[in-house]
Amino acid sequence: MGENQAKELLRQIPGVDAVLQMEAVREALSRHPRSIVLEAIREELGEVRQRILHSPGPHFAVNHQELARSAARRADRLAAFTLLPVVNATGIVIHTNLGRSLLAEEAVSRLQRICSGYNNLEYDLQKGERGSRYVHAESILRELTGAEAALVVNNNAGAVFLALNTLAAGREVVVSRGQLVEIGGSFRIPDVMSSSGAILKEVGTTNRTHLKDYVSAITERTAMLMKVHTSNYRVVGFTSEVSLEELATLGQEHGLPVVEDLGSGCLIDLTPFGLRGETTVRRTVQAGADLVTFSGDKLLGGPQAGIMVGRKELIEKCRKNPITRALRVDKMTLAVLETTLRLYRDERQAVEKIPTLRMIAVSPEELNRRAGRLASALQEADPRNVLRIEVRPGFSQVGGGSLPAQDLPTFVVAVRSGALSANRIEKFLRRNDPPIIGRIESDHFIMDVRTLIAEQTEIIAGAFQRLVESGQK
Repeated sequence: MGENQAKELLRQIPGVDAVLQMEAVREALSRHPRSIVLEAIREELGEVRQRILHSPGPHFAVNHQELARSAARRADRLAAFTLLPVVNATGIVIHTNLGRSLLAEEAVSRLQRICSGYNNLEYDLQKGERGSRYVHAESILRELTGAEAALVVNNNAGAVFLALNTLAAGREVVVSRGQLVEIGGSFRIPDVMSSSGAILKEVGTTNRTHLKDYVSAITERTAMLMKVHTSNYRVVGFTSEVSLEELATLGQEHGLPVVEDLGSGCLIDLTPFGLRGETTVRRTVQAGADLVTFSGDKLLGGPQAGIMVGRKELIEKCRKNPITRALRVDKMTLAVLETTLRLYRDERQAVEKIPTLRMIAVSPEELNRRAGRLASALQEADPRNVLRIEVRPGFSQVGGGSLPAQDLPTFVVAVRSGALSANRIEKFLRRNDPPIIGRIESDHFIMDVRTLIAEQTEIIAGAFQRLVESGQK
């Protein structure tokens, strides 16, 4: 394109005021603040200018009405929320990228009640004076875990950091080399320890650590013996590790606190559901740990939180650490956490009402029925049989860095099409409203029904109907 032609096209670009008067933009102004619409118009006009100046193509023309419609769509995108509800069809129950644990209905209801009015977050109703926010979940945590005291902070990494900074800053913490884990986001135990001011003292090897390794590492500089539950990986084969009971006895002999980072924080025995190797918090306390830390939004099935339980004197030291204020939780977390914890007073009720546990516990027979219902809904949405829909057995994962070596048998709905690639299906569903997130295996789009909510079958069927119609145009 010549210079003169480019100048002529640039002169055809309407001004901002002119675009504001166009029908599509006036409709956008009824939906969004003027500032959002103006930003959308300026961005749209800027892109048109850049296209003309660089590579407009021989048949390019400035279409005012299309420009206005495009600006209106851009305004819709600019005004849209970024945090959105999605349909989790991956089969990963505690999906870190999709918000981890779902909340129980009771917890959501309690959250609304507490947050829609004032509350006694830091007010002692008995004494009529300022109180502490940390008392609200402490009694139920003591009841469920058997610990002397408890403290809730913003997440488990914060709880570990607080324990290390309070009890071991400037001194050594003895940890097995095989337990120096890395969790999501590249956060590593050695890095957390270094940031806390504690000094890492590694003992043993990656696969084998013995009690004598801990004994030989203890000096006058030792402040703590630490055990980290390897909840996000497993070392198998020629292995050996020191039990918590042995470590607790050693700690008592030397006057050293023993701290265990449990990670996921399981409050009930999961072996009836086919999952083994995940110890409960109560058992950890009973085994002699002086301080135990774990997450609130993993196997516990509550909000993001870091929970510390253990000896009262250690919890009090952590509570008085000025860093605790930087890690403190708000009324929303406490309302949801306390409500979730109260459901654990009856384990059967917990499994029925806490979505994380309910999804883990659902039977293969029920999953097969759900998969059949979803497949039937998809077939009804595809009267021309563009899709090939199949129910097949598969495996789900707990997720959230929990029980990595164990799968849960499930049933999935596999979809493929000669006209639509699996990648196209995945992309279309990911951009649906709400987005539907599944996975691709061997040219099939796979949806695991374990993590679907009942009413989402209709949402998925509607999305597939639009997908089929879009492929036929």
